[in-house]
Amino acid sequence: MAKLSAKEIIDSLKEMTLLEIKEVVDLMKEEFGVDPSAVAVAAAPAGAAAEEGPSAVDVVLASAGANKIAVIKLVRDITGLGLKEAKELADNGGVVKEKATSDEANELKAKFEEAGATIELK
Repeated sequence: MAKLSAKEIIDSLKEMTLLEIKEVVDLMKEEFGVDPSAVAVAAAPAGAAAEEGPSAVDVVLASAGANKIAVIKLVRDITGLGLKEAKELADNGGVVKEKATSDEANELKAKFEEAGATIELK
């Protein structure tokens, strides 16, 4: 039998249901005499940031709202687009910033919402 890497094991766990994962944990307790949940609790502080959410998100303009001029100005400031392109983005919606950090995305979302726009983080 080929040895599985840690990444392969994690990838296979992602495809399992919670009940199946519980069965794996119970089998590990039985086979090795070790409670994997105790190890997971000890490792949680180091990995807590990874569990909070995706590290990079797209900031998507869903609707410019009533104050479209303010939204167009924001789009231009953030993206560096020209007036015509920023207006098209405000009219039609779309990605304002790709792969932004979660902090940056939340900051941009707050700015757009203050201007009356509707933003989605994907």
